[in-house]
Amino acid sequence: MSGPPKSAGPPITDKRDLVAYLAAGCKPPSDWRVGTEHEKFGFHLDDLRPLAYDGPSGIRAMLEGLQRFGWEPFDEGGNVIGLRYRGQSVTLEPGGQFELSGAPLATVHETCDEVNTHLAQVKAVADALGVGFLGLGAQPKWRREDIPIMPKARYDIMRAHMKIRGKLGLDMMLRTCTVQANLDFGDEADMVTKMRVGLALQPVATALFANSPFIDGRPSGLLSYRSWVWTDTDPDRCGMLPFVFDPDMSFERYVDHALDVPMYFVYRDDRYIDASGQSFRDFMAGKLPALPGERPRITDWEDHLTTLFPEVRLKRYIEMRGADGGPWRRLCALPALWVGLLYDQGVLDAAWRLVSDWTIEEQAGLRDLAPRRALATPFRDRTLREVAVEVLALAREGLKRRALIDSGGLDETHYLDSLDAIAESGRTPAEELLDAFHGRWGGSVDPVFREYAY
Repeated sequence: MSGPPKSAGPPITDKRDLVAYLAAGCKPPSDWRVGTEHEKFGFHLDDLRPLAYDGPSGIRAMLEGLQRFGWEPFDEGGNVIGLRYRGQSVTLEPGGQFELSGAPLATVHETCDEVNTHLAQVKAVADALGVGFLGLGAQPKWRREDIPIMPKARYDIMRAHMKIRGKLGLDMMLRTCTVQANLDFGDEADMVTKMRVGLALQPVATALFANSPFIDGRPSGLLSYRSWVWTDTDPDRCGMLPFVFDPDMSFERYVDHALDVPMYFVYRDDRYIDASGQSFRDFMAGKLPALPGERPRITDWEDHLTTLFPEVRLKRYIEMRGADGGPWRRLCALPALWVGLLYDQGVLDAAWRLVSDWTIEEQAGLRDLAPRRALATPFRDRTLREVAVEVLALAREGLKRRALIDSGGLDETHYLDSLDAIAESGRTPAEELLDAFHGRWGGSVDPVFREYAY
């Protein structure tokens, strides 16, 4: 999530401008990059409570402390709400989840180094404040009403809307964390194939990264509570996007989809204006009830695209959104998985052959079952674990062909080792957590804050 937007550019009245905005993301393979985003829960070491914004050991203090590493702050309403540094940003989710949005980088090695540097800096500041950060997909202990709200006006608008659209939208905002990989495309046809492969295989990522079995201090009955939350958040803007598999899928088709998703807000004169439920099409016609006579700028379109939450999201790049947040060692595995699958043409073609005959109904079934059964999800005559083994082999082949070596002489394939171990064993991180809960933790989730902190 970026900082407060600035309205810029000429008024937009033609849908072709919106299509051109997405198409401008096309790049030759030599310019393809990968970005990693990940969120984490802050907590006080003494009582495990989540961090408020203010106070000597709150979120503001964390943001101020990180500035000694060269991060530059940006604010909203007099409150520091994020940091920027060399193409990266640190921002806040509604419940104080601390997010790194990484720069677009050439290799998995580089994006992993960036993650490692960020976490080391966060730990240095956090240790001095007596706080920690947890790598998990969902807040394991504290209730919704226990979570402090961050001072960002767009979230006030979203929270009000979430209460009337689905039952779990507030959980999504306040009690979940993800790791996400952002990737490029070459042209429209390449975008379409990558979107299709990404959507079809998103349940595989959900299963491999399943790491959120607790809610309210006890097992939820799910292996990825975070993923389950998205099934009952806001049906207008979430889900698997079946239209992507239609023969006419294109930049324009995605624009039509986005135009049909109701708006949340418009940013004007340093404030967010509530436009929840209103139409971007009306906005383009100068008929937006929240701003009569006003027409959108391209920054308004950029903002609107950030309020769509499908499993794979298209901007000027593609976002893979199906994985739970996790510990240090697995954060680099997600970009490695998707780079391996999508950045080698032969592997991408093989991945598309693997999923091309999967029906929309089968994909929906995988999406619904993966949060609950993860790798044990049945699919045709096998399980999702067997599909995952095949997918990981393809990803490893794609990374091996890239043959990009780090300073230690290793190529990018070693970032998949943790996922290979999960797939081969059939045991997800969530199941390891449940074993600990029922065993050495004695029915308490409290030890997770110690054992799984960064």
